[in-house]
Order: sequence, then C-alpha cells, then structure tokens
Amino acid sequence: MPAEVQWLQGLSEPTLMRDVDRYVDTLYEPAIQSLQIPSIVSSWHRYVVDLNRKEDEFDETAVIGAPHPPQSHPKGLHWSVTTHNETLIPEPMSFELHTKLVEDYYKPFHDSVLQLRNRLLKDYGVVYHLDLHSMPSQGTSFHPDPGEERAEVVISDQHGSSASSVFKEIVFAAFQEAGFQVAYNWPYIGGGITKKYGDPDQGFHTIQIELNRALYMNEDTKKQAPGLKKVQVQLQQALGKIQSQLKDAFNG
Repeated sequence: MPAEVQWLQGLSEPTLMRDVDRYVDTLYEPAIQSLQIPSIVSSWHRYVVDLNRKEDEFDETAVIGAPHPPQSHPKGLHWSVTTHNETLIPEPMSFELHTKLVEDYYKPFHDSVLQLRNRLLKDYGVVYHLDLHSMPSQGTSFHPDPGEERAEVVISDQHGSSASSVFKEIVFAAFQEAGFQVAYNWPYIGGGITKKYGDPDQGFHTIQIELNRALYMNEDTKKQAPGLKKVQVQLQQALGKIQSQLKDAFNG
C-alpha cells in the first residue's frame, strides 16, 4: 500500500484482506514458472485502486467531484466498503489524489498488459489469456448469490463475448480434469479486465478464473491453510492441459 492511501492504515488484517486475491500469485507461480507462461502480477492492494474496474467507475462517497452519485459504486475503482459492509473510506478523497492513484498504479498495470498483448499478437497472431482471481466461498449481500455455497472454480467469459467457445471448453474441461468442481458465468460473468481485453475477433481471448478461497486459506484469519499445496498441484495440471491443447490447436 502506498503511503498516500492513509485511510487503509491501521485496519485489521481480516478487514484489509477481506476482498483481496491473497495467495493467488503463490498458487499459480509453480505452474507459470515450469510451463514458462508469460504473466503480469500486480503488487498493489485492490483497495488502493481496483485494476478490474473501468476508470470512470467511482462515486462521490470515495472522491470529491466524482462522476457518479454517492453509494452508486461502493465496490468500484475505489472501494468505500468491504463486502462485509466494513467502512474503508470514511471521508472522500480529493480529485487530485484520485488522479494520482490512477496515474501511478492503475495505468502502469494496464499499459503492461497492452504491451504484452500487442507483442504476443504480433509474434503469434492470437493470444489466450487467463485473468486470475479468487472469491469467497459464500456470497454476501453485496453479491448476486447471497448465502449460496459456491463452486471450487468459476470460469467467466462475459457470456461468450470475451473468448471463443473452443477456448472456454478447453479451460472448463482442464479444471474439471484437475479435480475441481467448476461453474460457468455464475456468480461472476467477468469483470473490467475481461470487458476491456476480451476481443476474439481481433485474436485476443480472455477468460476470468475465480478460485474458491476455502480451498487454500482460512477465510476468517486470511492465513494459508494446508490445502494450498494440493491446489498448486491441481493448478499445474490444469494449466499444463490448457497449454498442451492450445499448442495442438495452434500447430494444427
């Protein structure tokens, strides 16, 4: 967390980590390294600025002079509350600070994604992209499935608009074969990243992957659980299967 985001200082670890994709980089790192998959990892906390949102998705609860009225985007570019309704931003920040956070932390990430996408498109003519996240094991009142027990993995493609059906089927089957219970487009259809980058007609296919946090962490304390190592093995199997099938399709 950068020093200028003062409202996040002093929060308890469970609150601070409530909606964060904690350990996702740890979970996928063995597979990414062994399979030599190009990747980009954000080092910034999502409550600083949410990289999975559009630039204009913020309201006056979070920013003075925002383009949207108070409480219209509580989980937008700047989260004002957690999904357990814990206050994150007690007083709205200045528009100048909002601009600084976007320029320093939001845009550099998306610039990196665009640069990698364009380089791979130039080299190969097609890119298959996995947007990796995590999710609580049960929906809250802020979700479309309050109280519902979730699948172990949710794959999302904006109802088929962010990736080809072939890529979706490869990903779905690979996670199933790795031993995961898999759901499709529920309770998530994809976020700002799948909307921004998913463009199959231009050769860029993106699918969002949500991992159930109960598989590998204590959701109350936010600490690692013994299941983490098993999930790493399963993810290596799933990504290896996806990679091999895409190579077969590409070479064919």
